[in-house]
Amino acid sequence: MPYDDQLIVDHIRQTHATELLSEREKHLIGLAVTMTRGCQVCTRNRIEKARGAGLTDDELNALVAVTSAVNSGVTAATARVAFGMIEEENAAECGDVCSASPQ
Repeated sequence: MPYDDQLIVDHIRQTHATELLSEREKHLIGLAVTMTRGCQVCTRNRIEKARGAGLTDDELNALVAVTSAVNSGVTAATARVAFGMIEEENAAECGDVCSASPQ
């Protein structure tokens, strides 16, 4: 049986039908997500759709800058937490032996 994407397509249509976000906001969010996920084809298509909806290249470039900044911040925070986890694990394994002031 071939893949049936109908559930996904229906979900996307239903989600895009919301009136709580403007079309402009939907385009900006969609583009930020596709860039973050790294899909070049999706990003290209989203840029075309955003331009068609009236977004300028200056606005799209500002979105690229903000998306890049947020992603780099998340990357740094993730690394910081990971290093901290390793340090905690190493300190726990070492106990008093590695302590600067053994008990």
